[in-house]
Amino acid sequence: MDIPALSMALSQIETLGDVGTAVLSNSLDAAREQGSAMAEMIDSAAMELSVNPGVGANIDISI
Repeated sequence: MDIPALSMALSQIETLGDVGTAVLSNSLDAAREQGSAMAEMIDSAAMELSVNPGVGANIDISI
């Protein structure tokens, strides 16, 4: 059994796991930021409807 090679392989696996965790953490942070921005847009749209309730309520279609 090659102990040094096994030790290096386990170290590489641990490093890959740490990198994967860091990438997942970054993508989770980005998703949270996008969710917050989306919630802000929804809130601002609700404010627009409360100020101008008739805006966007009807669609004119001519055939």
